[in-house]
Amino acid sequence: MTPNDVRKLALSLPEAEEQAHFDKPSFRVRGKIFATLWEKEKRAVLKLSLEEQEAFVKLQPEVFAVTPWGHQGWTSVELARVDRALLGKLLVEAWRRIAPKRVVAAWDAAHPRAPAK
Repeated sequence: MTPNDVRKLALSLPEAEEQAHFDKPSFRVRGKIFATLWEKEKRAVLKLSLEEQEAFVKLQPEVFAVTPWGHQGWTSVELARVDRALLGKLLVEAWRRIAPKRVVAAWDAAHPRAPAK
């Protein structure tokens, strides 16, 4: 994954916009951040649930790390090491946490999830 791949995925989500945040690109829905991009470091920071954060950091510590804002779910992702499909799913989940319910409902109607196994 490259920083540009992350940018394309994030901006493909409804109402997602890119804005600067402390000299780094951030991806927002109605002004609320769901991801940031650290281009030089080749990593992204996503707003995960605390449960997701704990599981991914434990299972793949070479890919995921808790940030200084980790108590809010902010999790660093090494782009060179992360699976593209997984990052895509996590970006959607981060976006879902921030986006308005009606926007998420429209997304869900257009993108049905596979049933849980």
